[in-house]
Amino acid sequence: MAAPFEIEVEELDRRRKAGDEMVVLDVREPWEFALCAIDGSLHIPMNGLPGRVDELPTDRDVVVVCHHGGRSAQVTMWLRSKGFDRAINLDGGVDAWARRIDPNMKVY
Repeated sequence: MAAPFEIEVEELDRRRKAGDEMVVLDVREPWEFALCAIDGSLHIPMNGLPGRVDELPTDRDVVVVCHHGGRSAQVTMWLRSKGFDRAINLDGGVDAWARRIDPNMKVY
């Protein structure tokens, strides 16, 4: 069964705190990831993902993150087309995470 297409940052935070075993996949560029990132996220830049897609699990949710949610929505659609039914876009991206969950995180 496919997961919902998007998740809000509050729901992601709740699920992570509850110990939900998911992968947070950050598809931003290396310079962006160096500025700020959600703890424990897997960093694979968007343009490198086709060569590294085998690093992603198919048996749990993969929450895809970018700056505001645009690139991650594209990646989520691409992953779903490749059979990753549990790929989920993080609505608002790392910017929403910083503003609503982790006020100590840098914003850019």
